[in-house]
Amino acid sequence: MDFFIIFIEGFASFLSPCVLPMLPMYVSYFAGQDKDLKRTVINSLGFVSGFTIIFVLLGIFASTLGKLITVNSRYLNIIFGIIIILFGMHYMGILNIKILNKSKGIQKNKDKLSFFSAIIFGMLFSVCWTPCVGVFLSSALMMSATSQNVLKGGLMLFIYSIGLGIPFILTSIFLEKLKTTFNNIKKHYNVINKIAGIILIFSGIMLII
Repeated sequence: MDFFIIFIEGFASFLSPCVLPMLPMYVSYFAGQDKDLKRTVINSLGFVSGFTIIFVLLGIFASTLGKLITVNSRYLNIIFGIIIILFGMHYMGILNIKILNKSKGIQKNKDKLSFFSAIIFGMLFSVCWTPCVGVFLSSALMMSATSQNVLKGGLMLFIYSIGLGIPFILTSIFLEKLKTTFNNIKKHYNVINKIAGIILIFSGIMLII
């Protein structure tokens, strides 16, 4: 049952308000200028592998330090909550967090992306967006910590990564069929960002409370 919940939390992270609006940009980055399907899928697999590596390592770390994390979970929730609120304020245009704006430039030098560079990109994704998916990721890490079993802790975060990664891979496969959806997202990007910001602020407050 724990693994099923972890999988659902991974999928829910994909639907989070600061990951979903950026999806067209990520997938177009995987595709490159030539829009080759094989290359797109390979790069998306590399991307998923990258953040899976980081999340599994986090799961191993959490299970190793299970008692310490469980005892200090309240403080960790407050820290995650504050960061998520700051992310929300950025998306609403109240703050300008420069590191988040850098993602707008990822389409440059598309043709240089390979499987291994996609892995690095996935690792960077996991680090930069950890606060964004913090509500679900922290829950997964807490479950991993309470298990206090290194193998199970790593496996839990592997399952979480599968839940998060499958939608990325499916989107890369059906990119052409989803173009209309992506175009609609782009047209309403400002509205989506503001809604995303409100949801993030609310999520951060709930995490702190």
